[in-house]
Amino acid sequence: MPLIAGELRVDPNSRIAIVASRWNPRIVDALVAGAEQALSTHGVSPDAIDLLRVPGAWEIPIAAARAAAAGRYEAVLCLGCVVRGDTRHYEHVADGCAQGLMRVALDFRLPVLNGVLAVERYEDAAARAGGIHGNKGEEVALAALEMIDLGRKL
Repeated sequence: MPLIAGELRVDPNSRIAIVASRWNPRIVDALVAGAEQALSTHGVSPDAIDLLRVPGAWEIPIAAARAAAAGRYEAVLCLGCVVRGDTRHYEHVADGCAQGLMRVALDFRLPVLNGVLAVERYEDAAARAGGIHGNKGEEVALAALEMIDLGRKL
């Protein structure tokens, strides 16, 4: 049985969009830095990366959809942070964002990577934004490169 899998290869003509929220800037900026570093390490030129900033996680799917519709990008990396508070707002934002991103990915048949942290406490986010659990921005960037390569193979 043949195996078809994506590899960490970069086409020099590839453009990648990063959609990042401004809410929880210390966390999100660390995620963006992790993604940019991973892309750079694997040969993506900084000139081939567009950073799109939106107010919060709720706005990420619409910006991802606009980026996908533009037809310029091989992948859209989505980065944000939603921390549980005292109301149900957390569930609405986190779930709506995740569902919206999946819809964009399926509608446009484009890798749309969900690096929006949905955590109980701010400390949990810090642990995933360069702390003891690594950097989820880096992880989604690497997943994007694999998915771009897999898409070319298919």
